[in-house]
Amino acid sequence: MEYLNQQPTKFTGGSHLEDNNRKFHFQEIDQTICFPNVGNEKKKYANYTVSLELKQRTASKSENQTNLGDILDKCDFANNYPHTVGFYKTNLGKGAGLKPDYLEIRRIYSVEEFWKFLNDLDM
Repeated sequence: MEYLNQQPTKFTGGSHLEDNNRKFHFQEIDQTICFPNVGNEKKKYANYTVSLELKQRTASKSENQTNLGDILDKCDFANNYPHTVGFYKTNLGKGAGLKPDYLEIRRIYSVEEFWKFLNDLDM
């Protein structure tokens, strides 16, 4: 796993994560996995309930909530490692100019490295 920004971000106490959904943008396939603020306590990462945003040109489409493990087993994710994954909570701009305000970016080579990324962020 490569850290593509200066230092890994370590969140403690969790209070700064409670205000916004936590989002992970898989840059090469331009898809974002959104984690809700509550509801995944005491679950294993593969069983977390998340939603998937598919970005196609200027439109953004959100799928219904599903398990994280099911999303990562899809061909777009499973067959396209490595992924450059940006973690963020807010966007900069509006509409087509919408850009994530990344708090951390990592290069992920396997699903196990993605679990480690989540763990490092105290998800």
